[in-house]
Amino acid sequence: MGQDESTWVEHDARLLMAAQTTAPYPAGILIDQGLADKFLQEQLHPEAFETACAQAGQPLTLRRHAGYDHGYYFIASVIDRHLTHHASQLS
Repeated sequence: MGQDESTWVEHDARLLMAAQTTAPYPAGILIDQGLADKFLQEQLHPEAFETACAQAGQPLTLRRHAGYDHGYYFIASVIDRHLTHHASQLS
C-alpha cells in the first residue's frame, strides 16, 4: 500500500486494534499463520497484531504452522476450523 502510512493506516489491523479500548470481538479472533509465508517477515507481522489484541483485551487464537505458506494447501488444511469458528459466532 506504499510507504506513506497515511494511505494505509485505516486498513492496518494492528493499528485498528490498538485504537480499541475494549474487545470488539469478545468471542475471539482466530488466525492461522504459515511460518513459511514469504510475506511473514516483511509485511504480515502477526506478533504486532497479537500485542495489540492483548492490550485491548481482545481474545485471540493465533496458530503458527511450520512448513506452510499462504497457499491453497495451507488454507485447505485449516478452513474447516475457521468455518466452525465463524458458524459458532452466528448461533
